[in-house]
Amino acid sequence: MSETTALERITTLGFIDYAWVSLAVAVLLLISYFKGKDETDTRDYFIARRKIPVWAATLSFVATEISAMTIVGVPATGFKENWQYLQFFIGSASARIIIAYLFIPAFYKYNCTTIYEFLKHRFGANTQYAGSFFFFITRLFASGLRLYAASLAVSVIMGWPLSGTLVFFTCISVAFIGFGGIKAVVWTGAFEALTFFLAGFAVLGYLYFHISGGMGAITEIAGKAGKLSLLNLGWGLKDPNVLWLAILNGVFGSMASFGTDQELMQRLLTLETRQASQKTIIATIFATIPLLVLYLSIGTLLFVFYAQNPSLPLPDNADKILSHFTVQVLPAGLKGIILMAIIMASIDSPLSSLSSSFVTDIYRPLINKTGTEKHYLRISRISVAAFGIALAFIAYACRSAEGMLWLAYKVNGVTAGSLLGVFLLGLLTSRRSNNGNVIAMFASAAVAGLMLYLSETGRLNVGWSWMIVMGTALTFSLGWLLGGKSEELARIAQ
Repeated sequence: MSETTALERITTLGFIDYAWVSLAVAVLLLISYFKGKDETDTRDYFIARRKIPVWAATLSFVATEISAMTIVGVPATGFKENWQYLQFFIGSASARIIIAYLFIPAFYKYNCTTIYEFLKHRFGANTQYAGSFFFFITRLFASGLRLYAASLAVSVIMGWPLSGTLVFFTCISVAFIGFGGIKAVVWTGAFEALTFFLAGFAVLGYLYFHISGGMGAITEIAGKAGKLSLLNLGWGLKDPNVLWLAILNGVFGSMASFGTDQELMQRLLTLETRQASQKTIIATIFATIPLLVLYLSIGTLLFVFYAQNPSLPLPDNADKILSHFTVQVLPAGLKGIILMAIIMASIDSPLSSLSSSFVTDIYRPLINKTGTEKHYLRISRISVAAFGIALAFIAYACRSAEGMLWLAYKVNGVTAGSLLGVFLLGLLTSRRSNNGNVIAMFASAAVAGLMLYLSETGRLNVGWSWMIVMGTALTFSLGWLLGGKSEELARIAQ
């Protein structure tokens, strides 16, 4: 009993809070064991032999899309800003329909294990290597930032140092993904999505019943402060919350994130048929929107709660608002539910997709073409551990970052246009460029990086969301032009 009391004094968590967290980790490890113990080859390890049901893949997709960045970052956005972030989802929903009927049929046509195999079939090996390289860069940095967001929240709640929290998450992630592969990731993701809803409704209910005046007070206080603003009908080029720009960015950003990123697309490739995969991504529209509304509502109610309780201290960084509220205000039991959701979101890392792309797109064709399936499976698990360590170092390097939700989009925007542009070139045209695509992709990323630098230093009055649009257009155009040139040279050579 004395040990429990000491823990409660150090972390403000009670026995029931630890019970919630222990239950979640136990379920995760059990799923990993039972789903991974019979795996014998990379087809099972990376795409589960395409035997995942639609409902499980849908929930897993949503869990990965939401992530700890959303659990922590969306309430912070609702607390600091308003509901205009939701405009992005209009474009995002449209992008999912495009992916369902444009991207997914092509991936199933070529029976792809990773989506970058499509680039090899369509253009050639060099385009495949470049696509995989861009995925590594984008996913490592964006996921490192996501891991930092979750670790920051947990370190605040638990009273742990950030470095210790990162080690904890890395060890758990490597253990369960390294053993269980994509089946463990998908089924854990389905469980994870349920914890998101449970945690969100628990916090929302607590806040609502501890705000004086109920819904009337919420709408009055939040409304006067502009926290309920949903639409921004301006015409500025820099503000990503302007309606038309948010929708445009939602379309391009989501096509890049969902259609050209192995982490999310890997879940859609675990379905048996193209039709089942299409149903899954469309179903995510109706599963994601309630979660976004739920966590934006939490941010709004947090603003009202602290407005009514000005004597309560606020965190030094608004990104910590949910974890700060959890530690300082929530009672025992509810603390554990929030912590459970954040931990589950943090453990759902991109290690499986990074490993699948490395082994399928790089290791097999370039390093060892004649290995056995047992050998490739062993390399897959080793690469999970290597990528896990890399993510931990990147997350630690992000420790001075603020505005995490938007920063994640900025990092993604530098390379996302390169990937989306080359995929659209392959899906919408008959051009056969290969080396030209590589040139186009790197040139586009360089331009997007320059745009981000100039925008962040105030020298260019253009929002970060334009990077994906411009990057896509530039990659597509250059690929088209260089593809035509390569065709002309091929005819001369003949």
